[in-house]
Amino acid sequence: MRASAFVYPWDVIGDPAAAGRVAALGVQQVTLAAAYHSTRALTPRHPRHRVVTAEYAAVLYPPDEKRWQGRELRPHPAGPWAVADDPWDTAAAALRAAGLDVHTWVVLAHNSRLGAEHPDTNVVNAYGDRYPWAPCIAQPAVREYLLDLAAEAAARPGAAGTELESLGWYGLGHLHAHDKIGGVPLGDAAHYLMSLCFCPHCRDGYAGLGADPEELAAAVRTAMAPVWADGGSDAAGPAGIERLLGARFAALTLDWRLRTAGSLQEQAVAGVRAAAGPGFQVLMHADPAAYRCGANAGVQAAGILAHVDGLVLPCPGGPAGAAGREAVLAPVAAHAAAQTVVAANFNVVTGMGGSPGTLAADAAHAAELGATQLRLYHAGLAADADLAAVRAALPTG
Repeated sequence: MRASAFVYPWDVIGDPAAAGRVAALGVQQVTLAAAYHSTRALTPRHPRHRVVTAEYAAVLYPPDEKRWQGRELRPHPAGPWAVADDPWDTAAAALRAAGLDVHTWVVLAHNSRLGAEHPDTNVVNAYGDRYPWAPCIAQPAVREYLLDLAAEAAARPGAAGTELESLGWYGLGHLHAHDKIGGVPLGDAAHYLMSLCFCPHCRDGYAGLGADPEELAAAVRTAMAPVWADGGSDAAGPAGIERLLGARFAALTLDWRLRTAGSLQEQAVAGVRAAAGPGFQVLMHADPAAYRCGANAGVQAAGILAHVDGLVLPCPGGPAGAAGREAVLAPVAAHAAAQTVVAANFNVVTGMGGSPGTLAADAAHAAELGATQLRLYHAGLAADADLAAVRAALPTG
C-alpha cells in the first residue's frame, strides 16, 4: 500500500539528512504541515535543536495579504520557530528532491489564538463556559475564515494534494497546557454533551429545528449532574448519548451538527479544488462515528465520499486495536468506490502510545478491512528505534 509520513517543516529545515531519512522509510509521500495549531514538539535528530515550541496556531507560509487585508479573522504567520520565510515551500523542496510527493496538512477548526483574540467565535457549552481552542463552525464569520484558509493553505505551489484536519466540530477534548480536567473521567457520550455549542448561532439553529435552546441546555446540565456526582460515566455511542440526553434532544443536536459540518465540508472541498486545479487530491481526516468531534471530524461516510477523494482514519495499533480498526475502516470501506482513498492512520511513536513494532501486521489487517493506503504519525517525532521498525515493516523498507 502507498504510505505517507506526517512531517513538520522544522523537522526538515536545517537538517540536510532529514528528507533522505524520511524517504528511506519506504514511504512514497509526506504530509507536510501548512497550517497548524500551537504545539511543543520534540526533534530528536535535528542538528540544531531538540524541542520546538510553536507558540500559537499559524500558517507555515506567507499568507496572501490581498486575501486577508482588512479582515478581523485572519491567519497569523508563524513565529521564529518556523525558521524560514516560507517554511512549507522550503521543506517541500527538500522532500521533493528526495523523490517524495508532498501533500499539505491543514488544521482548520482548532485555533487557540483565534479563540483568545476573538472570544465571540468560541464554542460555548451548556454551562456558559467558552472553549477558546474551538471556533464554532456555525458562525458565518468563522465559516468564511475557514473556507478561505482551507483554499489558501491546501493549494500551496508544488503540492500534489491535501489532507484537511479538524474540518468540523471541535469540543471539550483538547490537550491543553497543564491540563486538569481528567479528575472526572467522561465517557464518549458525556464528551458529546460537553461539546455541544450554545453560542447565539447554535441557539438559533436549535430553535429552527423546534427546540427551546434554554430547555436543551438545561437538559444537558441535568444529564451531566449524575456524571459529576458519580465521578464519571462510561456511556458511549449514539445509544449512550440517547440514554443521557433523551431520544428527542439526541437526534435534534446531531441533526444540527451534521447539517452544519456537512455544508462546511462540502464548501471547503469545493474551494480547495477551485484553488488547486485538476488532479489535486483532497482527503479529510475523519471518524465514521458521526457524533464525534475533534481532529477527526465525525462524518456520514456515504455523504462525504461524494465530495472528497478519500478519508484518513485513526487506527489503533497492536492486537488490542483490532476491534478499533474494524470500527473505523469497515463503515468507510462499505461506501468506497474503486478509486477512493481509505487511509489507515497509525501512530508509530512508541513514547506517544504508538506500536511501530506491529505495523506490518496492523497494515495487513487494515488492508483486509478495506484500507488502501497508510499514514504514519509522525516521522519527525519518532525515535530512531521507531523509524527502524517502520523501515522493517514497509514493503520497500
